[in-house]
Amino acid sequence: MTTDRTPPMTDPDRTHDEEPLELAGLHIDVLAGTFSWYIRSLDSVVSRDLDHRMGHLDVAKGKGKITALLIVDRYPGVRPSQIAEVLMRDRPSTGRIIDTLVKAGDIRREAAEDDQRAQALFITEKGHELAEQVRGIIREQEDEFFDFIEPEDREAFMRMLKRAYLNMRKKLE
Repeated sequence: MTTDRTPPMTDPDRTHDEEPLELAGLHIDVLAGTFSWYIRSLDSVVSRDLDHRMGHLDVAKGKGKITALLIVDRYPGVRPSQIAEVLMRDRPSTGRIIDTLVKAGDIRREAAEDDQRAQALFITEKGHELAEQVRGIIREQEDEFFDFIEPEDREAFMRMLKRAYLNMRKKLE
């Protein structure tokens, strides 16, 4: 059973000069006016594109490997707990990400100098080269994928995204 229920002009999710969002011939109801739907959808599309661009690299597919690799490259001796905090993941799932990077030969574990029971993570030469490739691909994606956003609008949008991200982190604490 299908119905064509066009939202009335009193719909708070749109203005008088704006048509309702329609995808595959469907209106997406209240979702059209929610940040979360657009964020999840953008995440899906951007992640898929990034996986395609990095398909030849061992950090493609899955979430967290790129961030962990770049952090270890920038902060020699970083602890897994710090990476877990950045990724907003629990330690077991972060440990699986680290295991994958260690197995690939991109990072190595050592006992921390100040606490032999704790782990410290270090980049390998292979991992550093990979991190440099990843940085280039990410910059390229930013330039190409978001070329429809004017530079000054990008700056404003990034400020809003960063503010939203930081506020959401506070709400999770």
